[in-house]
Amino acid sequence: MAPPPTKEQLAQLDADDPLNWTRGEFEIPDAKACGAKVDGKAIYFCGNSLGLLSKAARQHVLEELDTWSTSGHFNHKYDRPWKYVDRPLTPHLAKLVGAKESEVAHTATLTGNIHNLFTTFYKPTAKRWKIVIEKGAFPSDWYAIYSHPNLHSDVLSPEQIKDSVIALAPRDGEETLRTEDIVEVLEKNGDEIAIVWLPLVQYYTGQLFDAAALSKKSHDIGALFGLDMAHGVGNVDVKLDAWNVDFAVWCTYKYLNSGPGAVGGYFIRDGLEDNNRRLAGWWGNDEKTRFQMSPEFQPTPGAKGYQHSNTNVLGSIPLLATLEIIDKAGWDNLRAKAICLTGTLETLLRASKYYTDKAPGPNDTKAAFRILTPDEPWRGTQLSLEIHPARAGVMPRVFDRMLEAGLVGDERQPHVIRLSPVVLYNTFTEVGRAVEILNDALAAEDEELAKGN
Repeated sequence: MAPPPTKEQLAQLDADDPLNWTRGEFEIPDAKACGAKVDGKAIYFCGNSLGLLSKAARQHVLEELDTWSTSGHFNHKYDRPWKYVDRPLTPHLAKLVGAKESEVAHTATLTGNIHNLFTTFYKPTAKRWKIVIEKGAFPSDWYAIYSHPNLHSDVLSPEQIKDSVIALAPRDGEETLRTEDIVEVLEKNGDEIAIVWLPLVQYYTGQLFDAAALSKKSHDIGALFGLDMAHGVGNVDVKLDAWNVDFAVWCTYKYLNSGPGAVGGYFIRDGLEDNNRRLAGWWGNDEKTRFQMSPEFQPTPGAKGYQHSNTNVLGSIPLLATLEIIDKAGWDNLRAKAICLTGTLETLLRASKYYTDKAPGPNDTKAAFRILTPDEPWRGTQLSLEIHPARAGVMPRVFDRMLEAGLVGDERQPHVIRLSPVVLYNTFTEVGRAVEILNDALAAEDEELAKGN
């Protein structure tokens, strides 16, 4: 491991960065508004939860409000007609996820899209009915996937419904899933598996899964392969067509900065058989005949034919601003910088006197942390830090001290703090300051532990 960079070296990296202009495109929150006791701008390392507002997004939304104010229903005469609000977005999104435009739809929410896809493509039989999912999946996935076998009691017995989900867990003493262990589960249960559903990037640990290898194995055993890309899109390289993924979903309010509760999207591989189980909606009807209000459903070819309602305008327009910035900067350039930014954070963290590579023990008396996230290339920008000692109250105290000093990450119970330096608006200097703040917070915790608190 290279020696940690100095403050001067970090500042020089910022000065020499050809992409340093992208930070100026975003509105950085005030530290005190985020719970800090210090003045100035927050060090916002929470884009893996909610991305920041771009200046262009603010302008785009104001333009739409002005159009609404002045023209009401007749917006369709303007440059961004509301009924076609997804048109300028689809080419960017398709490029970003490595897909054809016909395979991408910008609509609805992540969980709603999961239900839409599973209702359509999960068609269990008495012999092939199981769904593979990770045991530590985000509740959006866990709840949704568990609900679908219950809809098939005409085909599945109560015992099969009870036994329908295979939950993948890491080995004892490990935090992340090994590809070979997932493959072993697929081989063992191959004839019974209908769908393999995994995250591209795991929300808690930040692990990037080997989608190409797992997609191939899923197809080898006769199962469909799907991805939740909530923490992947705009964060890591995505190549859905090259990986031969069958379907995928994502949200856009994290690394794509589209705003709280903004519109999500999904991918359906061209040619994927829908088993005549499509949930039809008006907006999935061919746009050439949509406004003829025919009682006969004529689906739009491709993924857009599975849409239900017209796309939320104010929840979509901010996304356009980020996609335009990514296009201008170049995705490969942004990804290369992101690797360097997170790598610098890792180097500084490992140089901390509080860093350990050991799991916490029940009798620990000193403050420390370890990194749960795998090494590059099996991660995105996020690093998940497990705070020691692993007892109630310790991690929240450390987290609160970090917030008070102006560092905004996010906490995940019971003992993890996630830090994600986002390439579009975070700097190398901020990375250095973030580690200083973490060290100070742990030093204060050491004092509390010494007092027996």
